[in-house]
Amino acid sequence: MVRTPAEQQAAQEIAGNLCLYYFATCPYCLRVRRTIDRLHVDIALRDIHRDPVACRELVNGGGRRTVPCLRIDAEGRLTWLYESTDIVHYLKQRFANIGSVA
Repeated sequence: MVRTPAEQQAAQEIAGNLCLYYFATCPYCLRVRRTIDRLHVDIALRDIHRDPVACRELVNGGGRRTVPCLRIDAEGRLTWLYESTDIVHYLKQRFANIGSVA
């Protein structure tokens, strides 16, 4: 994926409102993280096995301790998106059209 500096900045502004809750050995989480890498965006990552605060945030905010979970902050309104296929679809919709594929 090739982006101009302005396109990359726009992608990063969107990514700044996202946070992925995961744990390292989860294959579904790995699928989402690979998509994030392919889309060249820096999304905050919170490992719920290594970070007890992140685990509490996930349970308190999303209502369950299931990963992967993408927290989306849309102007102060939080959405907790579960299921790796739904997360990958959301990420591709948000980022794939910012810039061009090399």
